[in-house]
Amino acid sequence: MPEDNLSAVLYGVNDIRLEQREIPKPADNQLLISVNTVGICGSDVHYWTHGAIGSFVVKEPMVLGHETSGTVADVGAHVKGFSVGDRVALEPGVPCRGCEHCKTGRYNLCPDMKFFATPPIHGSLARYVVHDADFCYKLPDNVTSEEAALLEPLSVAVHACRRAHVQMGQRILVQGAGPIGTLCMMTARAMGVAQVAITDLDMGRLELAKKLGAEHTICVKGMSVVDVRSAVIQSLGGEPEVTIECTGAQSCMESSILTTRSGGVIVMVGLGAPRAELPIIDSAIREVDIRGVFRYANCYPTALNLVASGRIDLSGLTRAHYKLDETLEAFKRAQQADVIKVFISCQK
Repeated sequence: MPEDNLSAVLYGVNDIRLEQREIPKPADNQLLISVNTVGICGSDVHYWTHGAIGSFVVKEPMVLGHETSGTVADVGAHVKGFSVGDRVALEPGVPCRGCEHCKTGRYNLCPDMKFFATPPIHGSLARYVVHDADFCYKLPDNVTSEEAALLEPLSVAVHACRRAHVQMGQRILVQGAGPIGTLCMMTARAMGVAQVAITDLDMGRLELAKKLGAEHTICVKGMSVVDVRSAVIQSLGGEPEVTIECTGAQSCMESSILTTRSGGVIVMVGLGAPRAELPIIDSAIREVDIRGVFRYANCYPTALNLVASGRIDLSGLTRAHYKLDETLEAFKRAQQADVIKVFISCQK
């Protein structure tokens, strides 16, 4: 059994340390995973720079990372269907399985969810990690380790599109062309929408979104919410039936309400300030539904099938690569907007 379990541990604001930790032993229902690839998420960066996200506060050292793929290194006594050497993607949240939310299929709302790198639960940015076998998914040969790590943000996009009831032939607006917004755009296209317009402040990200399938890109830098509304309607040839808001910015939430067609749906994916002043009466009198999105539930299999079948091609996403001992440099790179995803390879 190997002894090296180098791990990236957050001790506090701007304090990431690389240290050796004991290799965990899998419980009867768990797998020991030799971690291959971890993608850095905006939440990882936020914990690093702020030490908290809302009520989730880093009070003691915590291993970072939750977008994970790896290889089975050991199998718990009661686990069936997995063998040492299987390549897997890890869905990072393990719910209680017994509460009302879990029993009705909305386990993402479980109050006892244990989610990688959400305090006080350790994450996966390490050489080895244990995880419940129920939330590990075997990978076909044509899905790479990086694509498997991307199943986590792709599952957010799948959940957002499901919450919005995205349908074939619709006009869709996506606010924000970062990793989640870009994946929402690609997922909506895979579901057969007619047109997607995507907004952002960064021309580089908009150009990439165009290459990846967005029919319309709109740089909203310096634009008022009224100007954004006009530009979106002109681009799509009408108001969008669905708006997927991925920025968390108040101005984008406001323009989402003003732009979405009467009777349409807005899903709030991006998380910004805890309070925002919005034209809520406008949405009420036009029956524009505003729906929250929190992580995902029952979406990993769909995300995996979309990638394995080629319905969603992730190869065009710009990326940067680092080794585990380069974690600090990787986090600094993730703060920039020049690539969609930064990956860390966790094996030597």
